[in-house]
Amino acid sequence: MAVPVPMKQRGWPMQFESVATKRAKTHTRYYSRDGSLLPGVTTILGILNKPALLSWSNKLGLAGIEVGKYVDILALVGTTAHEMILAHLKNEKFDPDGLPADIVDRAENALLSYFEWEKNHKIKPIYCEKAFVSEQLGFGGTIDFYGEIDGIVTLKDFKTSKAIYDEHLYQVAAYKILLVENDCKVDAVGILQIGRAENEGFSEKVITDCSKEFEIFRCCLEIYKLKKKHGR
Repeated sequence: MAVPVPMKQRGWPMQFESVATKRAKTHTRYYSRDGSLLPGVTTILGILNKPALLSWSNKLGLAGIEVGKYVDILALVGTTAHEMILAHLKNEKFDPDGLPADIVDRAENALLSYFEWEKNHKIKPIYCEKAFVSEQLGFGGTIDFYGEIDGIVTLKDFKTSKAIYDEHLYQVAAYKILLVENDCKVDAVGILQIGRAENEGFSEKVITDCSKEFEIFRCCLEIYKLKKKHGR
């Protein structure tokens, strides 16, 4: 499959850096009740090797594409798509606020894929993009969606990626623990993958039992804490 050429390498306006910096999502900090800084779910899972990502990066390099810049563009598209979906769920108007049309167009592809999924479901949000902390295990995380889907209380994570990967499953398993510890009932857990291109559509995975995925996350958490303890 051909690797798409990044916008900047096609002569995309040089204001990308300033726009990306302005729109960049501030890294959420999580604190325990005693004020201790806690790691986030995505930071913890960063210790995992990601072979699919390495293969993808290699293809970009062979195509003469600067990986860092390309990842930045995809991240901005993903962030924008998330903002669009969350604005929709909150009945708010999305503000592009200076975003280049190419970024908005790609993000709208993801939004249309989301709408294609949503039209077959009845959605009732309770929390959208809300942070939670586990005092018991010492970590935090921010969920995309928690609410009713077709009358079932559901945790749903949105991914603007090419596919659903194992680390996504570990991530939502950790989010479920955060919700349960904070007295939120969870009857279903799922991931909705939405493509950034017109022909990518969406895919969905529902997990009925997160216990195995959470055990892997718990091991990652322990390794993360050990590395921090020993200064690595």
